[in-house]
Amino acid sequence: NGQVLPVADFTKLPTRCKFIAFMPQWDFLNFLSTDGKKFPSFQLHMETEVFDLLIENERVIGVRAKTPHGELDVRADLVIGADGRHSIVQSRAGFKRREFGVLIDVLWMRISKKRDDPEQSFGFFQHGKLLVLLDRSDYWQCGFVIPKGGFDEIKAHGLPQFQNDIVSLAGFLRDRGTELDDWSKIKLLTVQINRLCDWCSDGLLCIGDSAHATSPAGGVGINLAIQDAVATANLLAAKLRTGAVSVDDLRKVQARREWPTRLIQGLQVFIHHRVVTGRASSNKKSLPLVLRLLKWFPILRQVPARFIGIGPRPEHLKSPSAV
Repeated sequence: NGQVLPVADFTKLPTRCKFIAFMPQWDFLNFLSTDGKKFPSFQLHMETEVFDLLIENERVIGVRAKTPHGELDVRADLVIGADGRHSIVQSRAGFKRREFGVLIDVLWMRISKKRDDPEQSFGFFQHGKLLVLLDRSDYWQCGFVIPKGGFDEIKAHGLPQFQNDIVSLAGFLRDRGTELDDWSKIKLLTVQINRLCDWCSDGLLCIGDSAHATSPAGGVGINLAIQDAVATANLLAAKLRTGAVSVDDLRKVQARREWPTRLIQGLQVFIHHRVVTGRASSNKKSLPLVLRLLKWFPILRQVPARFIGIGPRPEHLKSPSAV
């Protein structure tokens, strides 16, 4: 609303690196693949898509996948479903999930970056609307919050109106709004917040977005997912060396990771209902109460920094084989 407001202060975090780094998903996946190859038993199957579970005597014993060379059966003592918010593993297992109403969607797009542009990522908040700009070195990755199901209405108003909506929030992009000259350059992310009632069954455990989809707010979904994976390794790695694990063992992962997930999702639901709605609100230049508190009391900026940078329950590798 025309005011500059720092929201999170990462300099006070109890960590060695008092900042956060952004890494595009494709770079992150390449990073995981490269590091995974350091382990002699690591295998990565490219162009391979799981489409079903292998079940024997009511226990999941592996997965069935499509490959360029036909179907492939992979058997395992434990299947971990980490296949995202549209999880095939979760669906085939028949797990029930609880949906939390979210009133927004997000449109993602890219706009070129110039040498004299600001050298940091920004969020532009104006009367309930939000535009996020992530610095990807040679371009801006832009996220524009819209009302849930409102993309068709935006299209009906035409590209010029949409371009104007973007540059009205971030004025320094005014000479580049016309880069968004086709709707194919604008991708819809249907925002979901949901959580499985049970994350596991015999031989199967879901973690990350497969177990609990989060909103893009704060970019904390990846934090929760990695922390789920670390907790899973800490609790199960030693037992898996000697064979299969029980359902009770798998439930310990959910017991440890569910409450921080509930807390993060609850905060996101609050933000989307009370602050960032995607709908134009009054033209007053005052800020929502939460943001005003962050402006008046700088010490409070350590709270969102903690939730974004570390999370309510950080995890540290304790497995004997930790590298």
